[in-house]
Amino acid sequence: MTAQDLTDCHEKIKPYIHRTPVLTSRLLNQISGAELFFKCENFQRMGAFKMRGATHAILQLSDEQKSKGVVTHSSGNFAQALSLAAQSLGIKAYIVMPSNAPQVKKDAVKDYGGHIIECPPTHKDREETANRIQAEKGATFLHPYNDHNVILGQGTAALELLEDYSDLEYIFSPVGGGGLISGTALAANFYGRNCKVIGGEPFEVDDAYRALQSGKLEINETTHTAADGLKMPLGDLTFPIIQKYISEIIRVDEDEIISSMRLIWERMKIIIEPSCAVPLAALLREKERFQNKKIGIILSGGNVDLGNLPF
Repeated sequence: MTAQDLTDCHEKIKPYIHRTPVLTSRLLNQISGAELFFKCENFQRMGAFKMRGATHAILQLSDEQKSKGVVTHSSGNFAQALSLAAQSLGIKAYIVMPSNAPQVKKDAVKDYGGHIIECPPTHKDREETANRIQAEKGATFLHPYNDHNVILGQGTAALELLEDYSDLEYIFSPVGGGGLISGTALAANFYGRNCKVIGGEPFEVDDAYRALQSGKLEINETTHTAADGLKMPLGDLTFPIIQKYISEIIRVDEDEIISSMRLIWERMKIIIEPSCAVPLAALLREKERFQNKKIGIILSGGNVDLGNLPF
């Protein structure tokens, strides 16, 4: 993947996405001791950065592939993103969702035109069901994050941020499956001026942190975190990019995540989901190291169940 690939991707998806705003907060600057620039992907279409990657992945398909639709397995933001992107482009999206997925997420997928196929709540069942839909419908499978076209799409958020603030010294991003931070790292490498990328990850699902230590993909034995969007492990495409291009990963505990989420709600007056608070929590955990630095923070999304807030 090259700088030109990322630029071309951005041009292709522009008609279908929002160029999200960058917000600042004098109070959060004071609390952190740094100058912070928040890239608000919570204001993206369907409420999260994943609209970017889903749109780009679909646009790369042939006309024949588009005529047969796309399929993915997801219970979260990618399910909604692929549904809306497919609807925008006039093609069918088959979304395999576990039977225990929150009803609010199922409703959102339906509202965006996705065709839901429920399955038992195991990763094996999700994959087998998606494979069956592929065979029956001829639909093209699109992975939520372990896909080069998806990674490029996610990187356009940081590309826009660097277009607006080219002198950022750091960009903080959450780490889940690695699609967002991989794309962010590529954008910083191609377009930043010695801009370093730092990941924020919960202690409860720290496979990426451990993978950087061991040099191989790791798994999470448990996933007890409020940051439900970060429970997926790294992929074999995202991991090498992270290894090569990011500076480090800072882990945070659950209280730090919830405190940072509440801080943004109360002080910035915007809605973010728990996963979205992890980068700020990482910065605040080690803020002494980043005094007086210009720092971008990717606010990844705002799809939160208002009836089940962690604070």
